[in-house]
Amino acid sequence: MVVNSFSFLLFFIVVFTVYYLPLTKKNPRFQNFWLLLSSYFFYGMVDWMMVLLLIVATIAFYLLGLWLKIEMVKGQMKVASILTTFGVCLGIGLLLYFKYLNFFGESIVLLLSGLGLNSGWTSLNIIVPIGVSFFTFKLISYIIEIHREHIEASKDLVEFATYVAFFPTILSGPIDSPNTFLPQLRKSHTFDYALGVDGCRQILWGMFTKMCIADHLAPVVDTVWSDYASQSCLVLILATSLYSIQMYADFAGYSNMAIGVGKLLGFRITLNFTHPFIARNTAEYWRRWHMSLTTWITNYVFMPLNIAFARLADWGVILAVIINMVVIGLWHGANWTFALFGLYHGLLYIPLVLSGAFRKNKKHKPGKHGLPTLKDFSLMVLTFFLVAIGVAIFRAPTIADVWGYLSGILTLQNGFHLGIIGSMIFSEIEVYLFVVILLVLDWTTRTTEHPLQFSESGLFRYRFLRWSLYFVLLALIFIMTDTGSSQDFIYFQF
Repeated sequence: MVVNSFSFLLFFIVVFTVYYLPLTKKNPRFQNFWLLLSSYFFYGMVDWMMVLLLIVATIAFYLLGLWLKIEMVKGQMKVASILTTFGVCLGIGLLLYFKYLNFFGESIVLLLSGLGLNSGWTSLNIIVPIGVSFFTFKLISYIIEIHREHIEASKDLVEFATYVAFFPTILSGPIDSPNTFLPQLRKSHTFDYALGVDGCRQILWGMFTKMCIADHLAPVVDTVWSDYASQSCLVLILATSLYSIQMYADFAGYSNMAIGVGKLLGFRITLNFTHPFIARNTAEYWRRWHMSLTTWITNYVFMPLNIAFARLADWGVILAVIINMVVIGLWHGANWTFALFGLYHGLLYIPLVLSGAFRKNKKHKPGKHGLPTLKDFSLMVLTFFLVAIGVAIFRAPTIADVWGYLSGILTLQNGFHLGIIGSMIFSEIEVYLFVVILLVLDWTTRTTEHPLQFSESGLFRYRFLRWSLYFVLLALIFIMTDTGSSQDFIYFQF
C-alpha cells in the first residue's frame, strides 16, 4: 500500500475520520493510540512479520531511554555513557545484521579467496525489513538526544512507539528528530484548515512529480542501463542526467506526499528537500538534498569526528567529511558502489574546505528580471554535472559497471546519436516539458516549501486560477498513469 494508491486513500479516510472524532480529538493519548494502531496496520501490509521486529526494537529502546535517564538523574554519568554506547551499538547492530551481514561476509570471503584461503562462509537468508534504515536512525537519535540532555525520556510507550512507527514516514522518511516530533505528540490535534489545505496541495504536487515525471523517465533510464555498452556517449550523459531528475521527482515526490499527509493530521514533518538543483556547489547541494539524512549524519557522525580531528585543521575537516559522505553512501545499501558514491562526493568537498566555501551558505541574489546571475547559473550547471556523475556511480550495479559507464562517456563511445532513446523521448515529449518546468520552479519558488504554496499577492491569489491548476494537475495524473507506467518508489529499497 503506497501513498499514491487508491487503497491508501481508503485507509487514510478511515484514519482521518476516527482521528478527528469529537471524543478522540480531546485526548492526545487516544489520538496517538489510534495513530499507532494505524501505523502498525500500514507497516503490516508490507510484511506482518516485520511488525514484531519493530515492536521489540521500540520497547527495547523505550526501556533503555528510561534507564538512561534514571542513571543521569542519579549522577552516574559513566553508566549513562555505557548505556548510550550500548543503544547506539544496538541500533547499528540492527542495520548491520539485516542490511550488511551478507555483504561484508561475502566481501571477506572474496578477500580470503584472493589470498588462497577458504572461509567456508555461506550467505544467510535474511529478509531486509522495509524502512529499517529510517526507523533505526530514529531509535539511535532518541538515545543520543537523551544523553545530551536535549530531550526528556518519554514515559509514555504509546507516544514513543507512535514517533518510531508514524506511518507517513516509516517507509521512506523523512527522518524526524525526537526533539521536534515528540512534543507534537503531547498535545491534542484539532483540524487546522489552513495547514490541511497546504497539505493537500503538497500531496498533489508530490503525486504529479512522481507519477507524471519520475515514472515516465524510468523506462528511458532503465533501457540505457540495460545495455549501456552499446549506447552513444550522448545517450549515456542524457541518461545519468535524467536519472538525477528522476530520483529528485521520485523521492521528493514521496517526501512531499508524506509531509502533506502529516499536515492533514496536524503534524509538521521535517522538510527533506529544498530546491537542490539551484545549488552552486556540492556542499550547498547536500544542504538541500535529503536534508533529514544529511542533518542526522552531520549531528551524529560529522560533528564528533570534526572534534576528534580538530588538530589536523582543514585536513581534519576533510577527513571527517569524507568519512561522513562514505557513511551516507553506505546507508543507501550493501554495495561498494554506494561507498564509492560517498567517497566521490567527499572528495568534491576538498576544494570547498581549502577555499573556505564549505562553511559559507550565501543566499541567492537574482540578477536582471529575477533570473540567476551568470556566475550563479554557471555554478548551478557545473554542480548538476558533478552530481550527475555521482548518480551514475549510485545507479551502477557493480564497480565494473561504474567504470564501463563512465569510460563510455570519457571515450566518446559511439559518437553522439540518440538511437532508440530518441524515439522514446519524442513519444512522450510532454514529460520533458514537465522536467523543464520542474527545474525552472526550483529557482522561481526557492523561497517556498513547495511550488503550490502560493503567495497572497501572486497570480494564483485568484481562486478560479488555483482550482484550474489543481484540476489540470489531477487530469494529468489520471491520464498519464493509465498507461501502466507506475513504478515503485526508488527509496523503498533503502
